[in-house]
Amino acid sequence: MSGEILVLTQPDDTHASHMSELLARRGADVVIFDPEDYPAKAVIDISYEPSGQVRRTLRTESRRVDLDGLTALWTRRPQSPVCHPEIADPVTRAHLEKELAIFTGDLWNQLDCLMVPGPFEILKIAGRKPSQLALAGRLGFECPSTLITNDPDEFLDFYNRHEGRIITKPLHMPWAPKNDGENVSRLSELVSPRDIGYADAIRFAPMIIQGYVPKQVELRVTVVGDRVFAAEIHSQESNHTRFDWRRYDSAMTRHAVHELPPELTERCVRLVRELGLVYGAIDLILTPDGRYVFLEINPNGQWLWIEEATGLPISEALCDMLLHGGTPTPKEADGAESRA
Repeated sequence: MSGEILVLTQPDDTHASHMSELLARRGADVVIFDPEDYPAKAVIDISYEPSGQVRRTLRTESRRVDLDGLTALWTRRPQSPVCHPEIADPVTRAHLEKELAIFTGDLWNQLDCLMVPGPFEILKIAGRKPSQLALAGRLGFECPSTLITNDPDEFLDFYNRHEGRIITKPLHMPWAPKNDGENVSRLSELVSPRDIGYADAIRFAPMIIQGYVPKQVELRVTVVGDRVFAAEIHSQESNHTRFDWRRYDSAMTRHAVHELPPELTERCVRLVRELGLVYGAIDLILTPDGRYVFLEINPNGQWLWIEEATGLPISEALCDMLLHGGTPTPKEADGAESRA
């Protein structure tokens, strides 16, 4: 291996810290950088020579990174650049932060190295749920009956056609900031008769509305290159997680390794590839009558809790990818996991 691995993420990212330790044990040189530190705590240089040669360098308070010598760029969970604190005017700050975001986004896309989960700009598109549903349907996944609208009448008609058995969820992030600096969360919610009294409020913004899908178990399918790791989340064993396992009830929610049908395994790999990614965390439902229903894919989904609960070697597969482009070493290839 030559070069370094640059990880773009926010502080206190336990997944990045865990991976950094594993990679260091294999001899990798890992640099963790949060773009929010630019430009107050970091310098980026790009020089263009008449010969056509380009040099790209990142300098932090502790490291100098030759960006053109990177082995891999892992866009984990970075924050956006923040204007230097000496700039107080809010209008100027907003303008400069747009400039900073455009510059750094273009920079990351220029780099000629493995990009995990994928190129910076592609990640923005890959996370859009409406496009995910359209692609999943084309690839043969069964998807829930879905409506995205800001028309209250369309919403009420959908509610009546499904006899009130519908859920709603946000288009993008399930967390939103409040004025006091705290976050409010809204996950997948079953629509109650009381909610119908507020149906007119949907005119302010579109929302994803889906027919409720009965669950035997929920599945988190983690795709790393062409390696597929499927885990069962027994969310129906706890009222707390019945409608969305992301409410987490570790004491009551069992996890287990799941064997996907071969054609579904291949379809999951293809979905990730079609999105321009090399990694993705796919959420499926296994219904009581044995159907697999696609919900969504997170290009940067968490995996450590699944690994700890099931023993699936997801971190080792990610190490393989970051070091060797996804090809396991002979010793690691002896391990057992589902593969496409």
